[in-house]
Amino acid sequence: MAALLEHEFVEKKKWISKEEFMDMVAIAESTPGPVAINSATFIGYKTEGVLGALLATVAVSIPSFVIIYLISLVFDRFLSLSYVAYAFKGIQVGVVYLIFSAGIKMAKGLKKDIFSRLILAAVFLLMTFFTLTSVSFSSVFYILICGFLAVVLYLIRTACGVSQTLKKNKDGKGGNDL
Repeated sequence: MAALLEHEFVEKKKWISKEEFMDMVAIAESTPGPVAINSATFIGYKTEGVLGALLATVAVSIPSFVIIYLISLVFDRFLSLSYVAYAFKGIQVGVVYLIFSAGIKMAKGLKKDIFSRLILAAVFLLMTFFTLTSVSFSSVFYILICGFLAVVLYLIRTACGVSQTLKKNKDGKGGNDL
């Protein structure tokens, strides 16, 4: 899903920058609710303000609501169809690919410094370890760890006198556009 959203929002429509997209995904993943709704709200607000956020949220919710309602009318018969079960097996493979592809694209967009690479490797190893040992953590846990480590790095760099300038955004201000 993220790869499709990035292609549409960043590359095709140019509504937001790649950095803003990565910020949006981080926020959408760490807040309650489906990523599509959180992303639509963010893009709607970014492009058209509060009304845009409201309309985008409603617009992205309606198709899912209608489809789920229609499926609920024939749910029992739908699940008993063998070709539906096989279709879902194929869809699962496609979803794994999309998630992997999105992860690779986002990793390419990370800063190329040693700290970013160490955080990526550490979180990847933690997630792999916890998955293999059947220990389950929310993705929010990993996001909070990364945020905490980034703040620690900022404090260490500040204490050592390393410059911490933020790049300028479209509006001429430092930081991100959130």
